[in-house]
Amino acid sequence: MYTFSNKLKTFSFILMILGALGVGYGFMTSHKSLDEVKTMLAEEATGHGGGHGEDASHAVSDSDHAQAEEAHEETSHGEETHAENAHHGDAHAEHVQHQLANRPWSALYVAAFFFMMIALGVLAFYAIQIASQAGWSPVLFRVMEGITAYLLPGALIVMAIAVGSHYLGHDSIFMWMNPDVINPESEHYDKLIDGKSSFLNLPWFIIRGLIFIAGWSAYRHFSRKFSIAQDTAEDQSNFKKSFRISAGFLVFFIYTESMMSWDWIMSVDPHWFSTLFGWYVFASMFVSGITVIALITIYLKSRNFLEFVNENHLHDVAKFMFAFSIFWTYLWFSQFMLIWYSNIPEEVTYFVTRFQDYKLPFLGMVVMNFVFPILMLMNADYKRIPWFVVMSGLVILFGHYIDIFNMIMPATVGDRWFIGIPEISSVLLFAGLFIFVVFTALTKAPLLVKGYPFRKESEEFHY
Repeated sequence: MYTFSNKLKTFSFILMILGALGVGYGFMTSHKSLDEVKTMLAEEATGHGGGHGEDASHAVSDSDHAQAEEAHEETSHGEETHAENAHHGDAHAEHVQHQLANRPWSALYVAAFFFMMIALGVLAFYAIQIASQAGWSPVLFRVMEGITAYLLPGALIVMAIAVGSHYLGHDSIFMWMNPDVINPESEHYDKLIDGKSSFLNLPWFIIRGLIFIAGWSAYRHFSRKFSIAQDTAEDQSNFKKSFRISAGFLVFFIYTESMMSWDWIMSVDPHWFSTLFGWYVFASMFVSGITVIALITIYLKSRNFLEFVNENHLHDVAKFMFAFSIFWTYLWFSQFMLIWYSNIPEEVTYFVTRFQDYKLPFLGMVVMNFVFPILMLMNADYKRIPWFVVMSGLVILFGHYIDIFNMIMPATVGDRWFIGIPEISSVLLFAGLFIFVVFTALTKAPLLVKGYPFRKESEEFHY
């Protein structure tokens, strides 16, 4: 039996405390008055030689020149133009004010979703192993079961942040939750969002989310129950039950994962959609989940647990890391290339925004999620070296965090993004919670599935 070491447990608590303090600081410092925002914008306009500041100074000088000419013709008209420019400046300042207030909510949501999707990706991988009756992976089942223990609390936290951003954060993440956007009498009315309101509405969003979470958690509960019961069973009845529910779950998962990606990620940009988006999010969660399986397995083996896991198991996990990094890149390029080539304004604006304001993280994640894995993990011998897999895995995980960051932040904070205290603290908070939940779950059952019919085949697995 595995014992959760006091050092690791203390480390997880330290992460959670530091993360919570940083998240609180982020919320406290994100609310700026309109005057503070105007001062900040004025400093940006005068402090930079180019970019937004240069554009702003040009705009101001042009309007001043126009007003000067018009003043000679009609003073009252010039005064009206000045008032309109002042109103436009106030509107821009209010927009920036909202973006700054959205940042801690968005940072919290990105980190919460990232760790939740790791657990969900592992659950899908686990179900595939059972449904396909894979012979190499049973020695890793208890590691997978431990990771999936985070799914229920993690998914509920994601839902809580999403709903809380409406009631407490004034629609800081999902703009369609604002009732004004579907009110024809409001100045914020959006005809396109109104047309989607039968699907994009808060009650139905919550109901769908609870259905997703209930289905995923039910499968995790019963598969874990049958797995532990099989350890002491005299027949294969529990294995057969696990096989049947795994096959059924995979059908449920395919539908709910796609809908979840529409609800929890894509609807942040309610004017944009992609028919590949569900698969794209799936690829990201799958490779992230497999990577965490590798990292936790290597950690446990370094602590003299999992003695039945050999370099061939590590090699196969690393192969999946490599393969699904390629699969993710295929989907990323397919989505990007088709939208770029068709050049439809409603679609291409999604990538234009990211190229203009997020070029470094947008292109950087392609390097971390494709170029780095293909160079590091292509060689078969490197897949058997634990420290090499750990190094590659950490880069892959950071790359997929940035991937989720790129999906959320442009729609909520615009060009006001930064990897600072709110973002780092949110990651620390959920990393600590993830470690605590997962390693606590690992202590609840033996680390080897003793009664599983393919146990011997897995223990003796070699090339």
